[in-house]
Amino acid sequence: MKKYLYLLLIGITLLPNIIIAGDSATNAPIAYVIPIEGVIERALLYVVRRGIDEAIKENANAIIFDMDTPGGRVDVTEDIIRTMIDLPTNIVTYTFIDKDALSAGSMIAISTRHIYMAPGSRIGASAIVTSTGDIEDGDMKEKHVSALTALVRSAAERNGHDPDLIESMIRKDIEYKLGDEVICKEGQLLTLNDTEAAKTVKRDGTEEPLLSAGTAKTLEDMLKQAGLKNATIRKIEISSVEKIARFIELFAFIFLAGGLLGIYIEFKTPGFGIPGLAGIALLAIFFWGHHIVGVSGSIEMIIFVIGIILLALEIFVIPGFGVAGIAGLALIVISLFMAMVEHIPGGNWYQLPVVEMEGAFTNLGISLSMSLILGLIVAKYLPKTRGFQHLMLSTELDSAHGVTASSPTDDLFGAKGIAITNLHPAGFATVNGKRINVVAHGAFIDANTAIVVAETHGNRIVVDIDRSSSPTETIEKGATA
Repeated sequence: MKKYLYLLLIGITLLPNIIIAGDSATNAPIAYVIPIEGVIERALLYVVRRGIDEAIKENANAIIFDMDTPGGRVDVTEDIIRTMIDLPTNIVTYTFIDKDALSAGSMIAISTRHIYMAPGSRIGASAIVTSTGDIEDGDMKEKHVSALTALVRSAAERNGHDPDLIESMIRKDIEYKLGDEVICKEGQLLTLNDTEAAKTVKRDGTEEPLLSAGTAKTLEDMLKQAGLKNATIRKIEISSVEKIARFIELFAFIFLAGGLLGIYIEFKTPGFGIPGLAGIALLAIFFWGHHIVGVSGSIEMIIFVIGIILLALEIFVIPGFGVAGIAGLALIVISLFMAMVEHIPGGNWYQLPVVEMEGAFTNLGISLSMSLILGLIVAKYLPKTRGFQHLMLSTELDSAHGVTASSPTDDLFGAKGIAITNLHPAGFATVNGKRINVVAHGAFIDANTAIVVAETHGNRIVVDIDRSSSPTETIEKGATA
């Protein structure tokens, strides 16, 4: 027994050391690798934001861009750079240039702290070009270049790179030199290969690499040089679901306009049917796509669902259209707007970047206008189409076809009778010895009052007080009725 007690005491004594050893074993740094491959376009931004968001939530130590790109859209590049500038300072950023980091790629690389390049890789040639591939010229060029240069210089200074170097990649009208050594002549755009970027130069009397922190054959080699050999590597992959979601986001205005059109038609027609279901389905697809690509979160979807519930209560439960319906529509519009604004990675759901809100307002306005115009077109022309005619009864069924909706009542005009019930305003009366449903004209009529038929409209018979009858006659007729 004593033997087991000794073993238990020894185990309790060693347990803290075992736990500490276990913690140290799992306390390896975490590094997220985000691919930047091919042309930089809108879809890439979602991948980058998703990777950065995951890295922040997992308290990662490093973010690495695995880059091979010829460049791409300026607006996407600016968004990525702003996201990198807003990163927490405890996350160290790297770029590994596998082959090319040209144009927009070089600007994104500059927004990271350390740049490593593979043998034969290139960085630079960052002039702004038009959609046709021509270099912009004139005042419009200067407007775009000036704004972009200011942002990139800020990113370069933040990460310890020479801002004049990246500006010489963007502008060809400046000369870049260090001391007496000319690195890039005026009239040329700076482009560096791996050897030139790693060249040692003097800045302010200190020798340091021109741009690259080192040359690495592979990403694994780069991790070793950066001291991340034992790090837990988590690579961001693009799933097939995400590819579908990107397609949805690309044509988001169609799904949004179609969804709003379906709800609009539903309000213009009685009951609840195919337009309402189609509208809700299209809006749900819109939200799903934006949620998958990382633009909208669960908050927007919750607001949207609450709006749909309020709208359903207004249609099915609450008569008329009031507070619930208006609140439901308002919540739906708010959720749609929030879903189109890209959130700040690591920020709260209500932190909406002001720079993104203008685009969201524009897209929402276009979609609302499209749905309204299409709604008016549908209301005017759809009932006249051949396909819709099959759903409608266009033949008038009257007495000529041997069908009547109700018995003729024209012969009752001027007939007299007695009110059986109070007419407030509808009720029953006896006219020509028959019990019929009537409606009082003007003031309410009490039971046992003599009446006269004043109007007939099919099965709607309007009566008035028969002022030609005496009160005694009225009572007597009421008694025999």
